[in-house]
Amino acid sequence: MANKDRWFINKTKPPKGSPKGVFFSQEYADHAVRFIQALKHTKGKWAGQPFVLFPWQRKIIEEVFGWRKANGTRLYKTVYVEIPKKNGKSELAAAVALYLLFADGEHGAEVYGAAVDRDQARIVFDVAADMVCMSPALLKRSNILDSVKRVVVSSTNSFYRVLSKEVKAKHGFNTSGLVLDELHAQPDRDLVDVLTKGAGAAREQPLFFMITTAGVDRESICREYHDKARDILDGKREEPTFYPVIYGPPEDTKGWDWEDENNWYDVNPSLGEVLSIDEMREAYQSAKGNPAEENVFKQLRLNMWISCFVKGMPMENWDKCGPSKFELEKYEQWCAEMEGQECYAALDLSSTTDLTSLNLVFPLEDGYYRTIPFFWLPLDNLEMAARRDRIPYPIWAAQKLVRPTPGNVVDYSAVQVTLSELALKYRIREIAFDPWNAMHLVTELSDEGYPLIEFKQSVQNMSPPTKELLRVVLNGKLQHGGNPVLRWNADNLQLYWDANDNVKPNKQKATGRIDGVVALIMALSRAISHSNGNEPSVYESRGLLTL
Repeated sequence: MANKDRWFINKTKPPKGSPKGVFFSQEYADHAVRFIQALKHTKGKWAGQPFVLFPWQRKIIEEVFGWRKANGTRLYKTVYVEIPKKNGKSELAAAVALYLLFADGEHGAEVYGAAVDRDQARIVFDVAADMVCMSPALLKRSNILDSVKRVVVSSTNSFYRVLSKEVKAKHGFNTSGLVLDELHAQPDRDLVDVLTKGAGAAREQPLFFMITTAGVDRESICREYHDKARDILDGKREEPTFYPVIYGPPEDTKGWDWEDENNWYDVNPSLGEVLSIDEMREAYQSAKGNPAEENVFKQLRLNMWISCFVKGMPMENWDKCGPSKFELEKYEQWCAEMEGQECYAALDLSSTTDLTSLNLVFPLEDGYYRTIPFFWLPLDNLEMAARRDRIPYPIWAAQKLVRPTPGNVVDYSAVQVTLSELALKYRIREIAFDPWNAMHLVTELSDEGYPLIEFKQSVQNMSPPTKELLRVVLNGKLQHGGNPVLRWNADNLQLYWDANDNVKPNKQKATGRIDGVVALIMALSRAISHSNGNEPSVYESRGLLTL
């Protein structure tokens, strides 16, 4: 549906299923529009200018505040706005919050701002607070308590406040207005239920205003609201108190070209206004060919619901980072070229019965990196693992690309021996390790004086270097020498990202072993950290790690 069709304001035909006596009040609609357009923009080139509503925004405001029940109270109770980022939804939500606080005629108004956490909820609040500061009339009537994120209007005993993340354990809110930001990020339905089910029961016309982009979890509370909104828009469901807005592709995206700029305009109603086409093109170029960034572009820029799991490594680009044909003798010579050079190491010990990996990353000039991986597998499990994984472990073992250790579990002392050999060849500045399942080996290495640094494989730690690995592979700046074990790991890589655009490898969803890539990401993180000058050498910051 074209944007111009969506902007038609419904003033004569009540929503399906409406009770008798429902009518459209131009007076109430104009009152809300006038209040909002008396506010000012707070950021960028628009800062200080009147908040003139875009057509799509004005349609929402007029219909939400204009449609009334027979007794004169608002028809709509829940507003669901799903739209790509940077279209002005936060500014619209801030303006709605202020209208409910100052101009809705509600004595003792309680307007709440909420999100997945307090920091996210502050985004809308801070915009609203800046709008108040730019309005002498509103500033005179209110008191902004920034330390507790609250705007108080003493004359009507009203307030707008940001809720903490602990609120979902509480009940008893007498909500007159709720602004809920990024519904797709909610991990469960608890917060939404606390703030909407029964909250505001003593109010004549509470309004729950929810804004979000598309999500990744099809079992989430956001998807539940999305499906309800879609059904209402498609005429499959009647719920007259629910106001649905979805700017996104059709549910069946087959045949819908996400790379077509015309489609970008259709799902981004502020494109060419708040959001520039150059910015969209830049984001598209960054995402093209990068599976993780492509999905993020689709979700956040085009409002597409996508899977949270995606095949992570563009193997065509990976293969361009090494020789067209792997030759063991040339590979060994290639590794020997780095003797005496500085590097950063990382261990992914995984399970004692599975593949264990050590990776060395060497920073080179002009943003290039060279990686040399090492792998271990229990000797007794070699044939069984080869059949299970359908991988030539025996051949790789004969080539010393995988190092069997005696017994049916990986003998970590073999890892320790290899590290001792490597420390004589290369200048290992740090060894990153995940403390899970590693403490005995780490204790041994610490006693020998190795520079160790703890690196938990959390999404916060793994996300930046995972994105950086994809970037250097796409740019052809990773030198891996064609190591076939590491290539197999890279081809198995599946990525998971959360609602905040954090990405990490997912071992549970991987199609095979990815331990070598995980160790590569950890080592790359340490190399990048030092090359950027973000932190001093481990020796300079705390000396050696002792356990």
